[in-house]
Amino acid sequence: MASQDSPPDDARDSLPAGGPFRPRFPWWGGDLQTVRDSFYPPDLPPDRGQRATIALAGADRLLARVDGVAEPWGWVVLVHGLGGCSDGPSLRRLALVLQDQGLTVVRLNLRGAGEGRPLAQGCYAARCDQDVLAALAWTRLQAGSLPLFGVGLSLGGTVLLNAVLTALGQNPALGSPLQGLACVSSPLDLEACLGQMERRRNALYQRWLLRRLVDEVSQDPGGLAAAEARALRRAWQLGSIRAFDAAVTAPRWGYPSVGAYYAAASPLQTLLAFGAEAARGPLPPLLLLQAADDPWVPPQAMEALAAQLTGLPPESSAMGRCPSLLLSTGGGHNGFHGQGDGRHRHQGTWADRAVATWFVHHGQRFSVATS
Repeated sequence: MASQDSPPDDARDSLPAGGPFRPRFPWWGGDLQTVRDSFYPPDLPPDRGQRATIALAGADRLLARVDGVAEPWGWVVLVHGLGGCSDGPSLRRLALVLQDQGLTVVRLNLRGAGEGRPLAQGCYAARCDQDVLAALAWTRLQAGSLPLFGVGLSLGGTVLLNAVLTALGQNPALGSPLQGLACVSSPLDLEACLGQMERRRNALYQRWLLRRLVDEVSQDPGGLAAAEARALRRAWQLGSIRAFDAAVTAPRWGYPSVGAYYAAASPLQTLLAFGAEAARGPLPPLLLLQAADDPWVPPQAMEALAAQLTGLPPESSAMGRCPSLLLSTGGGHNGFHGQGDGRHRHQGTWADRAVATWFVHHGQRFSVATS
């Protein structure tokens, strides 16, 4: 496993200049790290991202915000987590950090999220592959020959990773639609994450997320069937994301049960297969970054993946056939508010700077490989 104190060479390339993560006062522990932005939102400039719509099947569309830079060396698609959207503070802050590194950023609203809610019926899921692949194809047209990267925060990383794995499985000869992907605090095993969220200590977290999900689906322009509305009320009464997924997410995406949805939408087993059969690859360069004290996403999936990858030849990682794993001792869930942070837009969090550093490194590799 790539710990923050002794990461392997590839993961070391993602460490910010300040070194391993060290929390800053007063954000001690995983819970305070997790809720910090909710209580003290970052001081960000006005949102000047240009609106763009991306066509899906039928009349549905996705809405994105494009943050351009002069003469970018690459493009990157950012995807929010559960209950998030393109104008969330953590997504916007990361976008500013990446812009400062010369990347044009596309902040994507998944189906039914944020200001894109009126443009598409239904809701997103951890396996909304065709939606995401359509967004990546649209961005590829805008980027031209420049490298295209992706970053997913929390469930957004799972969404992007699933879409890339689907693309590789459907047509491996075409390769990955991304030249690099970073997933921050992203669940690889949804059943394990739901079990973690259902612990009594996380009841307030679960209710907060559920409120956002219920609000999104209640505003669906396609409306709610009577049975669906009843199931949704029951999920709210139970305070259960699992019940929400059973009532809404699984049936809307064609799964016979919520358990079947969680199994199909968990990328861990597919990643383990890539690790066990590295020659079948290649995966795109992949960074999985997580905190050991994340109150939402337990670290066991990362540990299982690390154990599977142990002993593979070094050239497998160098060729992008297995992921770089970076497990920080602290940082909470998509927190990583550490020493060296600040309210200035250029600084971001420790994880923001780690992702930017990793992209610059792999952008240089891409440039050398294609020159």
